[in-house]
Amino acid sequence: MTDSSHTPLLDTIDDPSDIRKLDVAELRQLCADIRTFLIDSVARTGGHLGAGLGTVELAVALHYAFQTPEDKIIWDVGHQAYPHKIITGRKDRFHTIRQYGGISGFLKRKESPYDVFGAGHATTSISAALGVAAARDFSGEDYRVVSVIGDGAMTGGMAYEAMNNCGLLKKNMIVVLNDNNMSIAPNVWAISNYFNEIIASPTYNRFRANIWDLAGKLDHLGDRLRRVAARLEGGIKSVLTPGMLFEALGFRYFGPISGHNVVTLTKIFEEVQEWSGPVLVHVITQKGKGYEPAEKDGMNLHGVSPFDKITGKSPKSGGAQSYTGVFADALVEIVKSNEKVVGITAAMSTGTGLDKLQREVPEKYFDVGIAEQHAVTFAAGMATEGYIPVAAIYSTFLQRAFDQVIHDVAIQDLHVVFAIDRGGLVGADGPTHHGAYDLSYLRMIPGMVIMAPADEQELRDMLYTAVELKGPVALRYPRGNGVGLELRGGFEMLPVGKGVTLRKGSDVAILAVGSMVANAGKAAELLANGGVNAEVINMRFIKPLDTALLDEVASRFKHVITVEDNAVLGGFGSAVAEYYAQKHLPDLRMKIHGLPDDYIEHGSQSELYRSLGLDALGIARTAGELMGVTISATIENLA
Repeated sequence: MTDSSHTPLLDTIDDPSDIRKLDVAELRQLCADIRTFLIDSVARTGGHLGAGLGTVELAVALHYAFQTPEDKIIWDVGHQAYPHKIITGRKDRFHTIRQYGGISGFLKRKESPYDVFGAGHATTSISAALGVAAARDFSGEDYRVVSVIGDGAMTGGMAYEAMNNCGLLKKNMIVVLNDNNMSIAPNVWAISNYFNEIIASPTYNRFRANIWDLAGKLDHLGDRLRRVAARLEGGIKSVLTPGMLFEALGFRYFGPISGHNVVTLTKIFEEVQEWSGPVLVHVITQKGKGYEPAEKDGMNLHGVSPFDKITGKSPKSGGAQSYTGVFADALVEIVKSNEKVVGITAAMSTGTGLDKLQREVPEKYFDVGIAEQHAVTFAAGMATEGYIPVAAIYSTFLQRAFDQVIHDVAIQDLHVVFAIDRGGLVGADGPTHHGAYDLSYLRMIPGMVIMAPADEQELRDMLYTAVELKGPVALRYPRGNGVGLELRGGFEMLPVGKGVTLRKGSDVAILAVGSMVANAGKAAELLANGGVNAEVINMRFIKPLDTALLDEVASRFKHVITVEDNAVLGGFGSAVAEYYAQKHLPDLRMKIHGLPDDYIEHGSQSELYRSLGLDALGIARTAGELMGVTISATIENLA
């Protein structure tokens, strides 16, 4: 916990009703306390730092000006909502954020009545807020609805779909555009460039400084003067500001204004909440505000592991290279040797490793913003002209482009390579970010080839194989480091749909894919200590299956267990079971071992896999249960 002597005013705040007891002048000190608390806490636990530092004043002003939780504030994603969590009753549990059994790093309805709408993905808040406002009016209730969306999220088309509908329905609601010119990486939003030019415009700023600030000193006369100035400003704004765009969508536009003057923000929110129809308040903030290392390095201090508060540096982790890093190196090698290969990311250049391609072969690098649907169809368009796009997208984000994968890529049999990072359980980011469903939602698509590497070398070879194939190909790999395998130079073309036997056995066959192969091997060693001889097979391909190998396994084993870090419904194990069901094998006993039909909470990867029985001991126990063999305490101690 943070020493309360360093945050004396925050120590008196248990929920927003306590904030509203403060004098508006005290809000500046409260913001300073929140910033201190946030830095101290995240330095110990890790988490998302930069975005929250930029929204301290915004969160305080919103909860001061609006009567939350009766008034509804809907935040986009959760990176920017840490200050909101701190002042809405979760301060004393903030040291548990993103930890197993602790509070979530994102918005979560079950966690607090102040989290009106759950969100881990971007660009949802305006749609959700409009839905809440429509429901309010149906019910004849009278409360305010506010959506807070970042400029990074405004690169997503869903935001404009929602705004267009807001203009049509004309519901009373407020959209706060938190503009810091950053999402996780610097924005590729064309409109943000326009914003920056406007903010620097001498004409516009002279108008605001001379008229608006003067009016603020004239009490009641000043209020009337400001209303006249606002109407006059409308003419200038239609030419000089983004008001032209937003007002064309049916919004009353106000801004841009500083997002770090909490007193001014409070007054503005108190004013605009009385306006009718949809209103957009454009605030300018700085990511990492108030903490020099984060101000200087907003990208790397967006999401952090525990770090030194003085330097802002996290201890370097040793061990094997990450799968993301291996992929990045391999892609750069392939792009340099094949002029037709390009890389595409949806605003996750660093997270997917494509920042290396951007540095080394920038002309073959595309960042389309937080727009996964566009990314996939953009890739499909390039593929029609003979290029080979490698679309590097997190598993959980690719879900957003499911229709495009089918309609725009697969039906047309276009050669797009989906490099699916964060397959399986990602850890502290929790259920909105776990890659739990990709094998299921891709396996049903005709013509799709799906593979998952067991180690770093297979990742390299699979990427090369995917590029050399035809049609849609998915390559799925986990978050975190590889197994530490020494890599050989060059690439090897893998035979499509062929698995490899890693360990011969006679009692039970363990068929594993991806990161579960290593755990299956360790499970076999544990079983051997209990007298069970397990065969371990790295199936490599989820689609097409190695049916010849499956036939050979069924001819030798009565007990077969499949292991995957994907939902058991519709995944790899289901594919094997479907195949065996057609073979009519009455003596075969099979167990599908994977993620349960439930949403998995946050925690470290090791904690989560252990709790689900997908670590070595859990796999050994499951195999033992299938065979009717009890795993002894001796074996458990070895684990």
